[in-house]
Amino acid sequence: MTVHFPFDNSYAALPETFFARVAPTPVATPRLIKLNRPLAERLGLDPDRLDTPEGAEILAGTRIPAGAASIAMAYAGHQFGNFVPQLGDGRAILLGEVIDREGVRRDIQLKGSGRTPFSRMGDGRAALGPVLREYIVSEAMAALGVPTTRSLAAVLTGETVLRDPIQPGAVLTRVASSHIRVGTFQFFAARGDRDAVRALADHVIARHYPDAARADAPYLALLEGVIARQADLIARWMMIGFIHGVMNTDNTSIAGETIDYGPCAFMDAFDPKTVFSSIDHMGRYAFGNQPPIALWNLTRLAECLVPLLSDDDDKGVEIAQTALGGFAERFNAAYLAGLAAKLGLFTAQPDDAQLSLDFLAAMAKGHADFTLAFRRLSDAAIDPADLETVRALFGEPAVFDDWAPRWRARLAAEPQDGAARQAAMRAVNPAYIPRNHRVEAVIRAAVDRDDFTLFEELLAVLANPFREQPEFARYAEPPQLHERVRETFCGT
Repeated sequence: MTVHFPFDNSYAALPETFFARVAPTPVATPRLIKLNRPLAERLGLDPDRLDTPEGAEILAGTRIPAGAASIAMAYAGHQFGNFVPQLGDGRAILLGEVIDREGVRRDIQLKGSGRTPFSRMGDGRAALGPVLREYIVSEAMAALGVPTTRSLAAVLTGETVLRDPIQPGAVLTRVASSHIRVGTFQFFAARGDRDAVRALADHVIARHYPDAARADAPYLALLEGVIARQADLIARWMMIGFIHGVMNTDNTSIAGETIDYGPCAFMDAFDPKTVFSSIDHMGRYAFGNQPPIALWNLTRLAECLVPLLSDDDDKGVEIAQTALGGFAERFNAAYLAGLAAKLGLFTAQPDDAQLSLDFLAAMAKGHADFTLAFRRLSDAAIDPADLETVRALFGEPAVFDDWAPRWRARLAAEPQDGAARQAAMRAVNPAYIPRNHRVEAVIRAAVDRDDFTLFEELLAVLANPFREQPEFARYAEPPQLHERVRETFCGT
């Protein structure tokens, strides 16, 4: 029974300088850990055929399906502010593209599929722990309504990888609108290859921003489109307490999706300075720094596009700066509107922004759990007595006591009844996020005992993050002191 992939490859039709043609490296004994059956169906794939030994071989890179492109993409990037002129897919291979059932073009990529010409000193492999982390967090982000790459499958390779300590090897099958990054543009701009920058821009417009093709200035419209999507994306991250951890330009998707889940994490106690990444020693990618870093990354994209914006470089710079100036307004509008909705404010009032920001300040001072504080406010929207459950989250309750009467007074000006307000708030304030200690427990069970029971259970809970699940109430709770995760790591 042959597994059929309806490939329709476009990136592989670009000039050869855009990628390296390379096949995945076969593995010893592939074993399917998890197949995302609903996503497979959405992609036009047969999940029953994928859930076979042949399917496992394809998803591990041992067997290449008919019509695959099998390429490693070239790109550069600023890593922690330092420019590296050649990075590229060092442990990932794009099998090809399919048109899903909604008519959207999707990449299917194997991550951890062996060495490529861009591997440098790496082995091109992935360890089981980071594969499970990316599967869990990316699928949770999708359920939370955040634009993201998706996880189609996770496969054990039957081999070990040299990490500290040695770990089981695994391959993640990742699905994305595309894997084109700011760093992809930087790769060609750094080489002075204007024709390649233009070809890439034309490809991105056709694939992701078709309206830009009809604009008077298509490349400006492209830049403005990327800026808008990134502003909206970062606002969504900030509204759920997500920290990417490595917002390098090679991890900034042109399509506006969250991509490359390395040392990512969700905050427990709210603190804008929170950093989890073990390699972010200076806090460059701390939670509160994510909006300005996004703008910094977009500025690097704008630099690449300057020659396309005008024949006069000075004029091109001026055009780019004007476009970049729109980021703050777009981000602030999305972020403040999102915070207002989280507080149950659905009609605009002049002081709403300050009320929202003051709640965040109170949480920071009181070390309140970010997710639980907003979720419990949803209950207090019906019964003021439930404010005590929110108050209990604050190490310094007085800061909440100062804020709560202002919130109750503001709610009195809203037209909804309590039940309608609670339902609306619960729809934007998740009860369940992939808390770091839960993810680590999943990884330990899988790596140490080959036990994927917790993995399956956590995925099931996170598939419905806004719905009360009394049987899994423990998953909503923050970690105990001994469960806290203070560092997360790269190393897929």
